[in-house]
Amino acid sequence: MTTTEATAPAPAVPTTPAGRAADYLDQRTGIGVAVKAFARKVFPDHWSFLLGEIALYSFVVLIITGIFLTMFFVPSMGLTTYDGPVTTLQGQTVSEAFNSTLRLSFEVRGGLLMRQIHHWAALIFVASAVTHMMRVFFTGAFRKPRELNWMVGFTLLILSLLAGFSGYSLPDDVLSGNGLRITDGVVKSIPIIGSYLSYFIFGGEFPGHDIIPRLFTVHVLLIPGLILALVGLHLLFVVLHKHTQYPGGGRTDKNVVGFPLFPVYVAKAGGFFFVVFGLLALMGGTMAINNVWNYGPYDPSPVSAGAQPDWYMLFLEGSLRLMPGQAEVVIGGFTLSLNVLIPAVVIPGLLFTFLALYPFVEAAITKDKSPRNVLDRPRNVPTRTGLGVAFLTAFIILALAGSNDLIATHFRLSINSITWVLRFALFIAPVIAFWCTKRICLGLQRKDRELVLHGHEHGRIVRTETGEYFEVHKPLTEQERWLRVNYTAHAPLELSEAAYDATTGEKNPRYRKAKRWSALSRFFFQDRIEPVTPAELEAAQHHAHPAPELAARQPETDGRVGS
Repeated sequence: MTTTEATAPAPAVPTTPAGRAADYLDQRTGIGVAVKAFARKVFPDHWSFLLGEIALYSFVVLIITGIFLTMFFVPSMGLTTYDGPVTTLQGQTVSEAFNSTLRLSFEVRGGLLMRQIHHWAALIFVASAVTHMMRVFFTGAFRKPRELNWMVGFTLLILSLLAGFSGYSLPDDVLSGNGLRITDGVVKSIPIIGSYLSYFIFGGEFPGHDIIPRLFTVHVLLIPGLILALVGLHLLFVVLHKHTQYPGGGRTDKNVVGFPLFPVYVAKAGGFFFVVFGLLALMGGTMAINNVWNYGPYDPSPVSAGAQPDWYMLFLEGSLRLMPGQAEVVIGGFTLSLNVLIPAVVIPGLLFTFLALYPFVEAAITKDKSPRNVLDRPRNVPTRTGLGVAFLTAFIILALAGSNDLIATHFRLSINSITWVLRFALFIAPVIAFWCTKRICLGLQRKDRELVLHGHEHGRIVRTETGEYFEVHKPLTEQERWLRVNYTAHAPLELSEAAYDATTGEKNPRYRKAKRWSALSRFFFQDRIEPVTPAELEAAQHHAHPAPELAARQPETDGRVGS
């Protein structure tokens, strides 16, 4: 007896070169399965998601232009005599780094264009990363299971600041040299280890002979490598955790409503990349930036007024300018430079620690263990929104302080008066911003409750047979109602520990910790507006009185319920 084994029909042979190449790779790597699964990944559609893409595309432009610049830049602090087309610098002794920057700008075809595109791309990269992180913060996109991805994004933000600073310092001109001088002072202000760190960074006493080569290695090798690795990890987490989505009808924490990656988002992403690249090229070709030949080579003696770093480091400059210069303490013969340590190390440390740890603090006080794919409306989390606005207010004040000399000269004001006003504003304005933002959010929530219960006012007045007048309200659509009721208003944590042990009568060691967490929870959630319940909605639709708390707060709306 013989048996025959059925064979599957031979697959169709690709006829195009691209098809044959894809088939060759698939048969040897099995990549087709991964590509097929990834191409079917669904992504929601919202303009704010493009902020992260702008950061990614700006980084790609940075890599492309950076490779070009690396071919001509000489990372050396060796001295040479300048002999080039810039007549004002003819015969001056300059470093090899500064000399190669001028040669790149004036003697290499397209060099100045590449320099300016690279610089603008760096500014846009940091700006889009910051704005993307703001979007994640205000909408709660950092909640479970994305806490680790928040830390990855936070690390990327720090690396982007270091990348910008290290690249900005490479030309060895007056502005970048003064920035390194400030960096040396900040490092030396750190107690005990400061002088050792300075010696390690500069290879000796400032400025030494090694800082430019070391910054070049950090700028073109170390930081880009770390950013590339973390960007890959960041995108991997986005795929693994599913994409977040804005609230709306049919959108839950268990699904994603949107379009597949292929072909919709592949086409959109490809087109958007060229839009970003084109705008950066236009900016680089029409907007001059970092004209180092106007400043000259680094010399520690001249420090010009109006010398500001790029915007992302301006907050650090402003913090140093606001700090009084008398805050120095001598302990055991050693000077503790609080006038540098506090503004340049402590204040930035507090701001960045707040950003890094906030998701974990919020998770601890909400006790929310469920995965969250639907984003929050900022108005529905008023305390978080208020804290975010307060953080941005402090950052803006520090940035303004970094330009206090320009404000004084342009508006003909006293620089001392500006400094004192900004000193007080740094402590007062964030508190006012927090309070105002929280009140606005609570007011918007109350307005949402009124809309859900009564509908839209559209000015139609109806008279009944009994002579009564009332306004007919237009009911909300299902989408509008869903948007305003589908959220969780967290309640403050109850104090779970007693002050004394019930059996032994001794003090409970866990009581103080539980009391602190309970107090923090009340700070976050004591002022809250509960979403409209189905019972309240049904009662309102049957001409019942509105919710008791709404009637107590807004009694004037009672006369308008009649639709």
